[in-house]
Amino acid sequence: MAEDLDHIWKALADPTRREILDLLRDGPQQTTYIVERFPQLSRFGVMKHLEGLREAGLVNTRSEGRLRINSLNAAPIREILERWIGKYEAYWSNTLLRVREAAESEPAVQTKQGKKKA
Repeated sequence: MAEDLDHIWKALADPTRREILDLLRDGPQQTTYIVERFPQLSRFGVMKHLEGLREAGLVNTRSEGRLRINSLNAAPIREILERWIGKYEAYWSNTLLRVREAAESEPAVQTKQGKKKA
């Protein structure tokens, strides 16, 4: 299963690709808009990054006439979340619940001014 996710990890390892995903998190964007957001890169450079994200399944691109619209596909990120974080989610939820129950069950302590202190 680890090899199945390698292409996703590789795509996420690059900071420019993560920035592109951040742009797409706000909604679908035209390729031209994405290129304009990276003036330090050539159009070709941005297109290579988009291609890497498409190959990893993180970006979907559709054509509308001459326009290319790119959108985020979060499903591969969800796979990573479920594999690497999901098994700890129940543990931490239970741990936090126990901490809350312990804090709520402790009696309040009186301070010198007569106020209750938790």
